[in-house]
Amino acid sequence: MTATTHSEPKTPPIRWAVDDSLTMIHRSIRHSTRQLDSLLVMVALPVLLMLMFVYVFGGAIDTGGDYVNYVVPGIILLCTGFGASTTAVDVASDMTEGIIDRFRSLPIRSSAVLTGHVVASVVRNAFATVLVVGVAYPTGFRPTAGPVEWMATAGVLLVWVLAISWLSVCLGLLANSAEAASGFTFFVLFLPYLSSAFVPTDTMPAALRAIADHQPITPTIETVRGFLIGTPVGSNGWLALAWCGSLLLASFLTASALFRRRSAR
Repeated sequence: MTATTHSEPKTPPIRWAVDDSLTMIHRSIRHSTRQLDSLLVMVALPVLLMLMFVYVFGGAIDTGGDYVNYVVPGIILLCTGFGASTTAVDVASDMTEGIIDRFRSLPIRSSAVLTGHVVASVVRNAFATVLVVGVAYPTGFRPTAGPVEWMATAGVLLVWVLAISWLSVCLGLLANSAEAASGFTFFVLFLPYLSSAFVPTDTMPAALRAIADHQPITPTIETVRGFLIGTPVGSNGWLALAWCGSLLLASFLTASALFRRRSAR
């Protein structure tokens, strides 16, 4: 008699990659819930800044309407910077504490770690955005957006958060420690202040206005502001997508190359 052999079915590569990514996403989100200090900074600080700008500085800033309506889109973008700082620190910690070497010894795709960090960043930023908008309502925030505008706003913010998250992954991979990664993200945290987040750019000196008008946050904020409160979007929508798309592609490719180089050591 001829023996019949039965081979175990192989897991398709795509399903393998998805399963690994889901595992790493769960890991990153679980870690986020345990880092209460980082969550408080990422969530509480933007809310406190919004309240300070509305109640302390808002009366002295003329934006042609209620200042709270003007400033909330800027605060939402500011939230992403704090979330980005957390992502960079987490990636740097993984790269310097030996966890990547442990993952390489297991039958998982170690690159799924980066996907987990990025998705966790999106989840954290979504939570912070909902909280900021919820707190803004009692202060007088009254958006005119309908369902379509809210969906468009969510789409723009998603692309921006993905771009800034992958940029943060790059910074975390470049850093030699978690402390250095936190320092690298300083310019990400500072950039919203040099934009139209808090004051119209036409009130700035010429040199600062040129910088503010030609960086990615200003058209992104103006697009979100236009969708939420009905100000003219103009060419800002296309500029925002171009900036965000370019930043996302460049950051993803750079992060992939940096990860391959560092994990091969």
